[in-house]
Amino acid sequence: MIRYRLRCSAEHEFEAWFQNSSAFEKQAESGLLSCPDCGSSEVSRALMAPALQGTHRDSKPVPAPPPIGAAEGEQKQVATNALVLKQQLLSLRRKIEENFDNVGDRFAEEARKIHYGDTDPRGIYGDTTPEEREALADEGIEVGSIPWLRDDA
Repeated sequence: MIRYRLRCSAEHEFEAWFQNSSAFEKQAESGLLSCPDCGSSEVSRALMAPALQGTHRDSKPVPAPPPIGAAEGEQKQVATNALVLKQQLLSLRRKIEENFDNVGDRFAEEARKIHYGDTDPRGIYGDTTPEEREALADEGIEVGSIPWLRDDA
């Protein structure tokens, strides 16, 4: 798996994971990639600094909820932002379900097989315990966690 920082034609930047660089190329050429901010399908790779274990400088802070008594406009903006974030997470879930193999609770085992070359590389998703995630990280196997929202949530 490889993570790319992407940029749309409107200069919005975001990150996405791909099985390999040719998977990115195929999806970009097919118009399967879209900006989560504006929906543009004109997406290209952006410059990306190397990832360092334990740093999260690229992640954008999630805005805190407005304080009690905040202006009505501010409360509406937070509600709008929350709805957009929910839609983006649901869209991400659908794309993962369509393009990756669900290995269930065998995720750590399958991730190791892929990492060590015991099986063909492919995109997977599934469940891990915090201990399994820590063990994978100790072995240098990068994995990510995504809030898995239900469609009716």
